[in-house]
Amino acid sequence: MEAPRDYLSGKITGSANNIDRFFGGNRHYQESNDTEFELDLSRATGYGGDRRFNLAARLNLRLPKTEGRLRLLFETDPEKNTMAPPTVGQPVLPTKVVVPKGAALAVRYETAEENHWYFRTDGGIKFPIPVRPFLRARGGYSAPLGEWRLTAAESVYWFSNLGAGETSQLDMEHTISSQFLFRATSTVIWLNNTQNFDMRQELSIFHTLNDRTALLYQASAFGISNPHRQVTDYVLLLFCRYRMHEKWLFYEISPQLHFPKANGYKSSPALNMRLVWLFDDSR
Repeated sequence: MEAPRDYLSGKITGSANNIDRFFGGNRHYQESNDTEFELDLSRATGYGGDRRFNLAARLNLRLPKTEGRLRLLFETDPEKNTMAPPTVGQPVLPTKVVVPKGAALAVRYETAEENHWYFRTDGGIKFPIPVRPFLRARGGYSAPLGEWRLTAAESVYWFSNLGAGETSQLDMEHTISSQFLFRATSTVIWLNNTQNFDMRQELSIFHTLNDRTALLYQASAFGISNPHRQVTDYVLLLFCRYRMHEKWLFYEISPQLHFPKANGYKSSPALNMRLVWLFDDSR
């Protein structure tokens, strides 16, 4: 029975990985073995939006002659990439293109995946001068569970400007058909300087329309533990990612409906837009 089991496991894992690769989110950036440079221009309007065009970039460079164990990372916002924050951005500000005021360089060492386990650790510095050091470590487990796939990940980190922190994430995935994937994600973030747990629960359905377009339907709930446990926001969103040219130019649009506690859980619409350039081996 090993051959059909391995075949089914490969189908489950391959389908989820292909979807993550197309959407190109933070999970793909963290887990990918390929060298990739991503440049994006984004804007968020409505609730939590900022009327700004925000420019960001990140590089995951596989160093030669290291069998993929060593990587050089370049990121304009390492804290954001580490803690995977909510979709919506900052308070409303005047319209302008905002270029990152700083960037970070880091070296990553990762072990080869063994028995569904993996581990990686980063050490880097964030510019401008005076430089601010940071450390990150991430370990995880991913394996088929019947017709589902279980992925658990634990990250610990220290930033000189934020202090120590920790992120726990658990994903349960099920391939509904060749076009649909269901994923339930539970995330808990803890920061020492706030002594607070930020919690997030997401229920997502990924819908592949064709080789150029994919949709994401998602319902989320956000909560905190201090001063007492409470839900701070409910979010319903539709996310569309369209491959505009070849495999390296993408456009994203995401209409959202928020129900924040700050507004008495009244509906508050928002819209996120992003243009993404990928510089890798794709043609």
